[in-house]
Formats: sequence, C-alpha cells, structure tokens
Amino acid sequence: MFNNIQIVKLVSAFSLIVLQFILVENHLVAQNITNTKIVFEQVNVFDGKTAQLIKNQNVLIEGNKIISMSSSPITKTSGMTVIKGKGKTLIPGLIDVHVHMIFTAMSMSDLLSPDLSQDVIMKNASVQAEKMLMRGFTAVRDVGGPSFLLKSGIDKGQIKGPRIWPSGATISQTAGHGDMRTPDEKSRRFFGKPSKAESFGATFIADGRDEVLTATRENLRFGASQIKLMAGGGTSSAYDPVDVTQYTFDEMKAAVEAAEDWGTYVTVHAYTPRAIKRAIDAGVKCVEHGQLLDEATLQYMKDKDIWLSTQILMADTEAMDPLRREKRKPILEGQEKLWPLAKKMKLKLAWGTDFLFEPEINDTQNEYIVKLKAWFTPFEILKMVTHDNAQLLALSGKRSPYAGKLGVIEAGALADLILIDGNPLTNIDLLAQTDNKFLVIMKDGVIYKNKMK
Repeated sequence: MFNNIQIVKLVSAFSLIVLQFILVENHLVAQNITNTKIVFEQVNVFDGKTAQLIKNQNVLIEGNKIISMSSSPITKTSGMTVIKGKGKTLIPGLIDVHVHMIFTAMSMSDLLSPDLSQDVIMKNASVQAEKMLMRGFTAVRDVGGPSFLLKSGIDKGQIKGPRIWPSGATISQTAGHGDMRTPDEKSRRFFGKPSKAESFGATFIADGRDEVLTATRENLRFGASQIKLMAGGGTSSAYDPVDVTQYTFDEMKAAVEAAEDWGTYVTVHAYTPRAIKRAIDAGVKCVEHGQLLDEATLQYMKDKDIWLSTQILMADTEAMDPLRREKRKPILEGQEKLWPLAKKMKLKLAWGTDFLFEPEINDTQNEYIVKLKAWFTPFEILKMVTHDNAQLLALSGKRSPYAGKLGVIEAGALADLILIDGNPLTNIDLLAQTDNKFLVIMKDGVIYKNKMK
C-alpha cells in the first residue's frame, strides 16, 4: 500500500506527464502556423528610433528575421504569405522589463495553498503568458520567480507567450524583501529546512558573501540572463520597512563578481538613495523602482551610466492588505516626481509594470503604457517600450537567451512585430486597444493573431 506522501508524489508525477503531453500537442500546432516567407505590404513603419513613420514600406520576413524593408515591391514566390497593410502602422513588439510571470499569474492565497504544485503553477502561468502575448508583449524581463520551466515551454513552441529574460529566484537577506516565509517557517540556516518559497524556486534567502555567491551561481546554472538582488525594503513584504538598506557592500559585490564572470549583470530592488548608492558602488548596472530617489543620486546614476527601470504603481486594489497600502504611500508620492526628473536628467530609462499576486489586473498591462503620457510624448513612449527596453535586455550580453536585435524594424532584426489600425505616434491610446486595433501580432516570425485575412 502507498502512504500519503507516496500518493501525492504519484499524482504530481502523473499531472506533469499529462501537462507534457498537452505541451507537445500544442508544439505541433505552433509548428503548423509557421510560414517560411511573409510580406507586410504597403505599411507605415515605426522603426523604433525615428520620430516619424516611414511611409509605404514593404517588409519581408523570412524564418524569424526581417530580411528587408523597402518602398520597392517585393517579388511574390510560391507559398509566400502576403498581408496587405493598406496604410496601417507596423511597430516592433512591445517589451515589459519588470514582470514576474509566476507571481502575476497567481494570487497570494493560491501560492500559500497546501495544494500548490508545479503543474498548478504551470497551468496558471501558461494561461497568463498567452494573454500577455496577445496583448502585444513579445518580450519581457522576469525579475524574480521560478519561470525557467515556463520559458522553456514557450521557446519550444509548447506554450504561447513572450520571450523571457529570466532572473530566477530573487536573492534576499534574512528579513529582506525576498524573505517570503510564513510566520511558522524558521530559518533554513539554523533549522535546516528550506521555506516553501525557496523550495519552489521563488527566492533564495542568502546571508554572507559565500551564500550570495552560491545563490547567484545557482541561478546562472539554470539559465538566468541577469541576477536580481534585493537591496532595500519593499511594500509587498511583511518584515522590512521601505526605508531599510539591505545587503552589505561585500555581499552585493559578491553577486556582481559572480554575474560579471558569466558576462552579465545584477539589477537591484531598491527605493532609497542610501541603498541605491551602495549598490552602484558595488557594481550593479540597473536599479528597479527608485521612487524615493533624490536629484543627487539620480545624477550619480547618470554619471555611472546606470539604468533606471521603473514603473507607475497603482494606488491600491481590493486585494491589497492594509499594511501594503500604508507602505506604498511614500512610493506613490515619489513616482510623481521621479518620472519627470529622470526624463529631464536624461537617464537610461526603462518601463515595466511589476504586477504581483493579482491575476485580475493583468489585462490592464497596456493601459500602464498609456499612463506615461503624463510626462512623455507618444514618440518617447513608443520608443521606450520598444527600442529602449530592448537595449536594457541586451545588457545580458552573451547570457541573453535570444540572438538578434529586438525593439527595431530593420534588416536583420528579429521578427517581433505588431500591425496597428491607426498611428500611435499621434494617438498613443491605441496601445491600450489591443482587441480592436492590434490587427496582427507576430513573434519570432510566427503569426499569433491575424485580423487581416
């Protein structure tokens, strides 16, 4: 007879086998929709860099790359798919550089459930990944969470979703922003048992240089394209006030050295000048959030050529607990000052959403692009969420999981494209009207949506 633990393991194994069968079946479907050559005929092109549309272009796709863009007609060949653009606008695929593909697919109660398993995580994440792609997001940077299996399924064509630049588990000190233990879970270091969040690959609780080195190298071993370190307090964590600085200089330097040995970089979660200056001095190349930054530290970031990857955070939702609402107040006040100041100082600026634990808000992802119009022109917004965000992805260097250029429309670039009904350079609101205005969505040369048939 089987005991309860053996039964749970057998059920979990069977569920994974079923999931793998479904993924293989979906992969065959994805293969069937791949075309060798595709032409977007007579389209107006936003190339990712130019403030005006390039009119009446014919764009040839072969395999997963853009072969040419020209006003000259393209000779039709047998089997070629022709999309008659009729003056519609072709733009690069959208990029969100601050997502959590697993944490955004599940609520906190889902993640704390005793029934949580890998197949449950994959089922929820697969649904949300496909929805994200169908909103026009062809690439994302996952800055914390167990997204490696999801990424693998997407890359193999088994799941529909965006390209993922994964960080793997967040790396946090004890009582840091990534310490996700429930009150009854004791320290692994003293009691020898990993927390549930650590067991599922959501986070590493690592203290001291040696543990930070090991945690960083573990993520790199699994395929992390960059490393995410928690350098300061957060609003969605229970133990740490927002103002605290996390990790010593030596601990952060250890992560940077290990990442640089692999040809990539460390990005940090941090809000305050103290935490961010320490991270920069340790060699970090990117800061996530930064809503409490002052002008002097922003200037320090500019002088050191540091990326600022920030967001427009929502005030509150029904699902937020009172503690999180309270902790967010200074962050919300700070973001109103941060965006215009960062623009004025001409920082390397990137945009992301950072949705967590509330799957119901995922459908508003594109609306958060449009909110940028409080400080930016349509061209600046469109360039940021395509070309500029792609430049941040490229910071991963040889650890980038995808070879080729993104965020631009030019010969040799990867074929991640959206055909839009209208001109987003004059009406940026079109980016939030995905159902009606996004006529074609292509990723890696594969058409996932086509309303031009």
